[in-house]
Amino acid sequence: MTKPDKITDKVRLQDAQTLAQGYSPAIRAMEIASIVSFVALEGVLAYKLWSTHHTGPWLLTLAVVLGYLAADFVSGFVHWMGDTWGSTEMPVLGKAFIRPFREHHVDEKAITRHDFVETNGNNCLVSLPVAALAVAVPLNGPGWVFLAAFLGAMIFWVMATNQFHKWSHLDQPPALIHFLQRVHLILPPDHHRIHHTAPFNQYYCITVGWMNRPLRMIHFFPLMERLITFVTGQLPRQDDIGTEAAQALVAVDDATQVPVLQAAKELLKASAEEPAATVSSRPVP
Repeated sequence: MTKPDKITDKVRLQDAQTLAQGYSPAIRAMEIASIVSFVALEGVLAYKLWSTHHTGPWLLTLAVVLGYLAADFVSGFVHWMGDTWGSTEMPVLGKAFIRPFREHHVDEKAITRHDFVETNGNNCLVSLPVAALAVAVPLNGPGWVFLAAFLGAMIFWVMATNQFHKWSHLDQPPALIHFLQRVHLILPPDHHRIHHTAPFNQYYCITVGWMNRPLRMIHFFPLMERLITFVTGQLPRQDDIGTEAAQALVAVDDATQVPVLQAAKELLKASAEEPAATVSSRPVP
């Protein structure tokens, strides 16, 4: 069986220049429209929340904090999807969404050369349906207000994720950004560097990174990969790191017992080996 430390020798990444050329004028126009639409929807939502008498400071604070955690998870899930599945040759999705993930593994400093539109346009685009839903929520009670505020906060942090991500790759970020990274209120460079170790299969959450360790402890992404491979037959990360490395990584993952699965097997085995219970009887006087 291939050892984990040998998988990196098999990684075959795509050409950085070819991936960079995939950023077309049509994609840029779509991103500009997405940013304008996103800002407009968030502005409408902020006005609605400000105008309702059900809004309170503690409710909004809780919504913002929980929205931050949710955004971190969403960033990880979307990042995992973009890194793990699909191909840059797919229509629309390949060039607009999957290509940036592949480019980032080949040239992780490329994001530092992107302007505001290229950095944040994609996240605004994927956030538009949730933004529209948040605006549509009727603010006729505290529960509805919390839901709208939570959704609005979550997608605001989702929108900010790539900016935080970009800052984590700067050699010399601004002093305030460096302080926020150092106290781990946004994504720290050292924390994110774990993800940029081939074969790029861990620490996907890139808003702040708080969710990375809990998700790793429960083997969330490996379990999801096994499920998707079982259902579809697709090989994780095949387009990103090459078929040989992807197959070697799957072999290692399959040979690794996930703790929750191991515990379940041990319980089933213990139940099967347990002798049948006997009915106790009173001693004969």
